[in-house]
Amino acid sequence: MPEISRRASNITPSGKDGWEVYFAALSRVQKGEDIILLGAGDHDFDTPQETVEAAVRLVRAGHHHYTQLSGLPALRAAMAKVTHLSSLFPALRVVRAAGVRVTNPAPGARATAENAIATIGGQAALFAAAHATLDAGDHAIVVGPYYATYPGVFRAQNVGFTVVEAHAADGFQPHADEIAKAVRPNTKAILINSPNNPTGAVYSRATLQGIADLCIARDLWLISDEVYWTLTGETPHISPRGLPGMAERTLVVNSLSKSHGMTGWRIGWLAGPKDLIATLNSLNLVVTYGLPDFVSRAAIEALENRWGVDDIAGIYARRRAIAREALEGQNAIALRGSEGGMYAMIDVSEISADGERFAWDFLDAEKVCIMPGESFGEAAAGHVRVSLCASDDQLREAFSRLRRFVSSRIETGGVS
Repeated sequence: MPEISRRASNITPSGKDGWEVYFAALSRVQKGEDIILLGAGDHDFDTPQETVEAAVRLVRAGHHHYTQLSGLPALRAAMAKVTHLSSLFPALRVVRAAGVRVTNPAPGARATAENAIATIGGQAALFAAAHATLDAGDHAIVVGPYYATYPGVFRAQNVGFTVVEAHAADGFQPHADEIAKAVRPNTKAILINSPNNPTGAVYSRATLQGIADLCIARDLWLISDEVYWTLTGETPHISPRGLPGMAERTLVVNSLSKSHGMTGWRIGWLAGPKDLIATLNSLNLVVTYGLPDFVSRAAIEALENRWGVDDIAGIYARRRAIAREALEGQNAIALRGSEGGMYAMIDVSEISADGERFAWDFLDAEKVCIMPGESFGEAAAGHVRVSLCASDDQLREAFSRLRRFVSSRIETGGVS
């Protein structure tokens, strides 16, 4: 047959994408093996019933037709409102509970419908952000540990990239001076993710201010993946878009997948300057031709009513606490980051410097699937990521097996 394009082949050039442990475990489950799956970040509960009922009502009402390329105007307006709220300091969810009046810290950070374009999930928003800011031959910087699809997004654009790793010893907070050393003459964008997948680190205002200062000084775009923005604990989420001078150079990637329990609905958005967002209509034209009508309308209601948001945030706050309690007093392994999101990042380097080997061995010995840290960048080597997308009882059982596995490795000298 004719030759496959190099650009498509280069998205995962080695043929490995870091998910081999998970897919092997999934295959074993499908064959009847009893395995606790703590690999993927998909909720173990269904979408809130209010959202489901809204979708049923709307599809029965005949909302089956094409929508605007950029999304229904009301959907874009609801997405812009969320983008604005995520720019407030501190996070609205935290100050609402305290009864504090919230004001916008940065003039110009307020978003309107023209600042948002609807996409097929956050992944398509990320692809759109790269498409809008980078040409073939440009250079980008990815702050790691990073979500596993980030490198492929840039490879698909024929864009070179450098990974600047945050360090476990610093709670995976990145340093602007280290990012600055990676900037080249053809660098156009920096990609960050807070609350972070896989580490659960929530970037502090000081961390984000340092990155913002660098973007302003070097005239760079900042792509900020904020899909976990509602899932934080004592450290509130801060969007860099709300920092002075950043609204005009920040692209916010977001979705309803995590915050509203809508992973399979594939509703996301990209927020940014109006001119850039308008340009991206042409990308939706040739890629998606808009979103499903009834799903879009159900998403509007979910956003406006915040269906499930507080309950979901509470679920993962409780599960992060379960992880902390389960590992408290453990000398050989320790939580790193894990302040937000829906994962626990565990340092297993005293047992094994190879997180992938640890994950395979743990799967075989204890029938629990977790992700090797190496799937998310070099800084996560010697770590494993545990998805908290399972019942409280399953998580307690999985952590019990983890403690047993670690003890057995220490007792038998099986440290690598």
